[in-house]
Amino acid sequence: MMSDYIANRISKFNRVRKFNFFMNELKPRTTDRILDVGATDIEYTYNDNILEKLYKLPVNITVLGVESYNEFREHYPEIKCVTYDGTIFPFKNKSFDICWCNAVLEHVGNFEKQLSFIKEIERSSQKAFITTPNRFFPIEVHTKIPLLHYLPRKVFNKILQFIGRDWAAGNYMFLLSLKDLIYLFEKAGIKKYKIYKNKILFFTMTYSIVIGEPVK
Repeated sequence: MMSDYIANRISKFNRVRKFNFFMNELKPRTTDRILDVGATDIEYTYNDNILEKLYKLPVNITVLGVESYNEFREHYPEIKCVTYDGTIFPFKNKSFDICWCNAVLEHVGNFEKQLSFIKEIERSSQKAFITTPNRFFPIEVHTKIPLLHYLPRKVFNKILQFIGRDWAAGNYMFLLSLKDLIYLFEKAGIKKYKIYKNKILFFTMTYSIVIGEPVK
């Protein structure tokens, strides 16, 4: 469908832009150990696993997620994959120089789970780069349906089930606004962070958050 084509083109533009911002802002060194939290095993579009596609030193990347990564390993044999239960990261404190976490925070569960997830990212890495969609962007980026996600959660879920997109209902996503993100980081006790707005036209489509001091 034309709408899917346009959405995928916008998504590709946005993800490449985020990768370039990540490189310019954090300036990873050739020795930096990078943790990618939430890479997907099966890729459905070019936009999936953008870090692995574009980063020039894949041997420095470790992927952490709840999937088996059988297919992922075939595409990226140089990258170490670790499967966990979605709670505590199986790494010691500050095991990694940088954590990359693209469009995962909204999928880990409710506020309490998001809070635990953010704390684990901060615990395991010196710095972090996190992205998540804006709750108030007019088009919900997963279902590609405009305005529907503005409705109360119960109504939103029922309509998704009615139109055959029940995969996006229930606990699939908990979208965040700028206010939600600020409150989340406040509760996590993380003070050194900055939130950047990634805009399409006049609307903020996604947020990028850098934890730790940006590289000058």
